[in-house]
Amino acid sequence: MKANGGSAHASRHHIGRSHRIGLVSSYSKASLSRLSLLRMMSLCGVLFAAIVILAGAWTRLLDAGLGCPDWPGCYGALVVPGQDVANLHSPDVAFEASKAWMEMIHRYLAMTLGILVVALVLLSWRLRHLRGFPWRLIVGMLLLMMVQGAFGAFTVTLKLWPQVVTLHLLGGLAVMTAFLWLYLRLRGVSRGQRRLARRRIGLLWKLAGAVLVLQLALGGWTSSNYAGIACYGVPTCNAQWWPETDWGEGFHLTQNVGPNYLYGQLHTEARTTIHFAHRLGAAALAVLLMVLIVRHWRESEIRPWLASLGAALVLQAGLGAANVVLWLPPGLALMHTAGAILLVFSFVLVCWKRRYTEVAPPRQSLARPEDWLYA
Repeated sequence: MKANGGSAHASRHHIGRSHRIGLVSSYSKASLSRLSLLRMMSLCGVLFAAIVILAGAWTRLLDAGLGCPDWPGCYGALVVPGQDVANLHSPDVAFEASKAWMEMIHRYLAMTLGILVVALVLLSWRLRHLRGFPWRLIVGMLLLMMVQGAFGAFTVTLKLWPQVVTLHLLGGLAVMTAFLWLYLRLRGVSRGQRRLARRRIGLLWKLAGAVLVLQLALGGWTSSNYAGIACYGVPTCNAQWWPETDWGEGFHLTQNVGPNYLYGQLHTEARTTIHFAHRLGAAALAVLLMVLIVRHWRESEIRPWLASLGAALVLQAGLGAANVVLWLPPGLALMHTAGAILLVFSFVLVCWKRRYTEVAPPRQSLARPEDWLYA
């Protein structure tokens, strides 16, 4: 009786499964093709988001953040106009064509990234009901991109207010991280993996992630307040282990919006405080990441990713020290931003590998990988 009952149950399960697959068999190949396209687009999004972040950093390093005094156009035009048009539009603003073009190139790149996100949403619409398909993540990316666009506008209209500039940087890194997470999710589905077995992420991992975000914010705050060379010397700051500081002014987050924050508004001790805090954050992050690497080094499945995280950490520390010693040359400062991107990239990959174990479908089902999209 048990055997017959078990066979009957298995038969009903097989019939129900076959019926469910039959409902979508008419477009399963199209779904697989679209899934592959979305995966490729998400990978392109990761790379393109990194380029947009670097373009924004380069715009900042060239002091071109206000190269166009208005938004979304430039002196009222969609492309950088000539001197006469610029003077008529904003007679009180000094027109510099090179800075205006750098600002507009950054906007064009950001707009292209936004179009890519919209295309992802439109192409994902027919797949939104598939089990395991990350539809909510894609919608969340669209909302995140809209917020990021608003921060881009506020960066100009609020005249490089440090709070907005810092949030704009964090938003760019969040967009890149979302693209990376989407790519990893889609890769699992397109490979025909039935599920991802989850493991708990411990408190130390969460603490490291929080400190990483805090350190990125401190980096943005340092850059937006022009405090990159407020400390000279490594490892000391201005020949002192604990320099003169003004924490209240350096981290006065509710300050009024000033007329223009180009080149910064803070006094020397406040900028020194910001730079010194960034160094303290770097030390705390380095300790936490090294503890994680040593603690989990025996786990062979994530060891290569831990090694890449350690390499990114060492590279970023070296670039930070070199920027101080060499007085922040623009090319090296841009590499420091690229190092931050690499560090985020490495940490996210390690977290993914640590949290999820990819479980492949049984051998007998490999002949019909599209079945696993609807499992």
